Amino acid sequence: MADAAQALQALLQVMRQLRDPESGCPWDQQQTFASIAPYTLEEAYEVAAAIDAGDPQQLRDELGDLLFQVVFHAQMASERGWFDFAAVAQAIHDKLVRRHPHVFAGAQAGDARTQSRMWEELKAAERATESAKANRAASALEGIPRALPALARAAKIGRRAARVGFDWQETAQVRAKVLEEVREVDAALAAGAHAAVTEEMGDLLFALANWSLHLQIDPEEALRHANLKFERRFRHMETLAAARGLSLQALTPSEWDALWNQAKRM
Repeated sequence: MADAAQALQALLQVMRQLRDPESGCPWDQQQTFASIAPYTLEEAYEVAAAIDAGDPQQLRDELGDLLFQVVFHAQMASERGWFDFAAVAQAIHDKLVRRHPHVFAGAQAGDARTQSRMWEELKAAERATESAKANRAASALEGIPRALPALARAAKIGRRAARVGFDWQETAQVRAKVLEEVREVDAALAAGAHAAVTEEMGDLLFALANWSLHLQIDPEEALRHANLKFERRFRHMETLAAARGLSLQALTPSEWDALWNQAKRM
């Protein structure tokens, strides 16, 4: 613990020096919450990429980069007199203790499914309390960040709505909804209305996200793996084409199909 505390204090001191108005780094001095936010998101994605890669050293480094983002935001907040890093750490400490009464308060423990349900119930109660403090009506969709990737946010919205009973009863009903949305995309295409096609395509993607949930699949994770699979196969096609002296731009559809089928067998 002492080593962790010392390392964290050293990191916090580095951050203070970088932001020092007189002797700090000009780039770090100029940053704001808004300018740093894209880097925070990027570092979170790089942590996920390191996990996918199964590389412990890369994961360690990316976690460090993500931690630095937290330290950066906390330092800027401290400069405004809002809160400091200690307050951030204390807040998450208190939240974890509050949301794990079966560990810290002697409450009865259940299986993982029971604990997940309890966690969501506690979160819902906290959101209701925050809404009451802000004098606004509580919503089951409260607190879903708009900055989430759209597919991940669609899944989160679907889960929240389902918890209060707004959901299809059967998976087959969701599949039927997906097919309905496909037909509506086709109708919008036939009408030549680009805005309508965009809207209907969004409805289709939202329906697909909900179908994934009914199949107990995380749509964001599924699409991420599909992206990786396509990238791996496409790069293999490029390698095959280069080995045969072929120009990608000059390939015929049948040649592309042949390369793709070969790449799928790798």
